[in-house]
Amino acid sequence: EDVQRLYVRGSCKGNPGPGGWGAALEWDGDSEHNSGSEVMTTNNRMELQAVISGLLLVQPGSSVQIFTTSDYLYQGATRWIHGWRQRNWQKRDGQTVANADLWQALDRLAEKYAIQWVNAKGKELEGLETAGKLAREARDLA
Repeated sequence: EDVQRLYVRGSCKGNPGPGGWGAALEWDGDSEHNSGSEVMTTNNRMELQAVISGLLLVQPGSSVQIFTTSDYLYQGATRWIHGWRQRNWQKRDGQTVANADLWQALDRLAEKYAIQWVNAKGKELEGLETAGKLAREARDLA
């Protein structure tokens, strides 16, 4: 069975500033896209929003590879999220985790899938190009 591949990108003009996100899901030579924007946001929030919205295109219970170029998203999802969850979304210094609302939403959603995170930083992949284009187009409409 062909594994589903979800490519996600966020884009921001200024940080904070108008932002957009794009998600491109590919499977069996087929694809589905999703994008959106916010008037005032940050790049990190847009990266998170891209994954959350992108996962909604995936049938719960299925396996999916998620490709991201964001260190923040990759490290957060594969390493930091476990400690954040244990500490009730607080950092070690007691401060609330940045973007805790979106991290919690992703955490709840991720339970429904078998996710393999792929750090695609520096890779030229068509799916990432598509997601990036969607994010920039959405951002420019914000």
